[in-house]
Amino acid sequence: MAEQAPRDIAAGCTPYPPPLVQDYRRSGLWGNDTISQQLLRVARTHPDQPAVISAEGTMSFAGLNRRTDQLAVGLRSLGLEPHDRVLLQVGNQLSTVLAWYGLLKAGLIPVCTLDAHGGHEIGEISRRVGAVGHLVDAGSQRRDLVTFARAQQDGHPTLRQIITLGADGLDLPAVEDLGSDIDAADAAEEVAAIQRTLDPDGVAVLQLSGGTTGTPKVIPRLHAEYWYNAEAYARAWNWGRGSRVGHMIPLVHNAGITCALHAAHSVGAALVLATPVLDQALPLLARAGTTDVLLGHGHWSAVEHPAFAPLTRSLRRVILSGAKVPPGLTKRLEEADIWFGQLFGMGEGLFTITPLEAPPAARASTVGVPLSPRDEVVLLEPAGDRPVPDGEVGELCCRGPYTIRGYYDAAEHNTAAFTTDGYYRTGDLAAWRTIEGTSHLSIEGRIKDLVNRGGEKVNVAEVEGLLVDHPRVREAAVVSMPDARLGERACAYLVTDGQPVDLQDVQAHFRRLDVAKFKWPERIELVDALPRTLVGKVDKRRLRDDITSKLTTTTESPA
Repeated sequence: MAEQAPRDIAAGCTPYPPPLVQDYRRSGLWGNDTISQQLLRVARTHPDQPAVISAEGTMSFAGLNRRTDQLAVGLRSLGLEPHDRVLLQVGNQLSTVLAWYGLLKAGLIPVCTLDAHGGHEIGEISRRVGAVGHLVDAGSQRRDLVTFARAQQDGHPTLRQIITLGADGLDLPAVEDLGSDIDAADAAEEVAAIQRTLDPDGVAVLQLSGGTTGTPKVIPRLHAEYWYNAEAYARAWNWGRGSRVGHMIPLVHNAGITCALHAAHSVGAALVLATPVLDQALPLLARAGTTDVLLGHGHWSAVEHPAFAPLTRSLRRVILSGAKVPPGLTKRLEEADIWFGQLFGMGEGLFTITPLEAPPAARASTVGVPLSPRDEVVLLEPAGDRPVPDGEVGELCCRGPYTIRGYYDAAEHNTAAFTTDGYYRTGDLAAWRTIEGTSHLSIEGRIKDLVNRGGEKVNVAEVEGLLVDHPRVREAAVVSMPDARLGERACAYLVTDGQPVDLQDVQAHFRRLDVAKFKWPERIELVDALPRTLVGKVDKRRLRDDITSKLTTTTESPA
């Protein structure tokens, strides 16, 4: 079990070198304000513009600013203090936006866990960061998150305050009600006082990595660099007060905050916030006059949905994010006369995007160029320090004005995850491709052993460890198998004690361990022994080839 984290969160962070901080600020990349102060500036500039359009209603920037001031004071009334960490397990709704800014205005630090995370993940993460609060969606259709949150408090050294969205009839504080009776002017004054005590170069948000060992690593994002990341993204797409930015993937993911919430708001644009369900999302996006939308891998089928056609009346751009984009998708967008480009990014920092002027071949086959002129990208020999020759595949490594210098409270892991001169080793394989005289980055795979299930990174080593905890499993190897909808799913090859273990057995085991469902294997293959390479490692390439062959054979077999 993780030790209780120190209250001073800066003690667990790797700082940017001071000369770089001065340079970023002198160059106008980093500002001198906190995220909350940035929102106040935007609200004063665009008070009557819609800030959020959702199924629950529309809220202007003035209304958003006023209500989140009140909420911040209401949160403080619960005994929460600046720099306290609050876990988030919430969905895509207007109250989530209120909660996000309310937490930041109260000086609290959101910890961006997923509503799908179970006790296995939440227990470790919350102890690692010293979480004090736990914000959950009481109306979640997935499971009873309120009961889950109460269970997580049992024996926890710091976790004491549950806050809810939509807790009608529950004896718990709810975002919808907290602070609603406080005078708006008084609330604004108290928030301003709180913000004056905060450092714009201090930690604003804790995001989570996909992880390669154990539970996810914690990513500290700072006020100044995090806002710059989002504003640079918005400027790259030429967004402004008339833009309406549609978003369907989970909002509190890094992509949701950086590419949707903060990005839209940084330039006075409206966030059109929808759920991931296309039948509900697409009509809302169309009614709102959405101009730009991000489609992750799990939503690539949206362009074939009957409700997509009405959306094309207002849609200017589709931004694609995920694995290799299939030619059929880009062809469909071209036929609809909709500009498309690609996004590649990570919670740790670096974004690459397709330039607006890029030719169609580059937009279809590459992830473009780094977002910031101050991003530094090198392609190194995997796990090495030597750059690969131009045009060859190497490990994508990066540093820059919004890429972290280290994971939170992970000094040992950081020595492997970063080069000695501060480049983050992404684990992704990439190459520079020259198209019509311009270099663009192409992602060619990954070193890290992960399954990318519709954008959720499933840590293979973690799942294998959980599998061998099953009393009848002796060895386990998990590999990705192709899936038309999600891109990849997890297939587990098991060596047992001689007794059969099927998918239902594994699901029951993971349910007992309270593991997030997106990590559960979705196919089981029993083998007498795992194949090995010449040096004795499990030969996962053979396993991936095996499952791909079986799936292809099944697909092509006559009914």
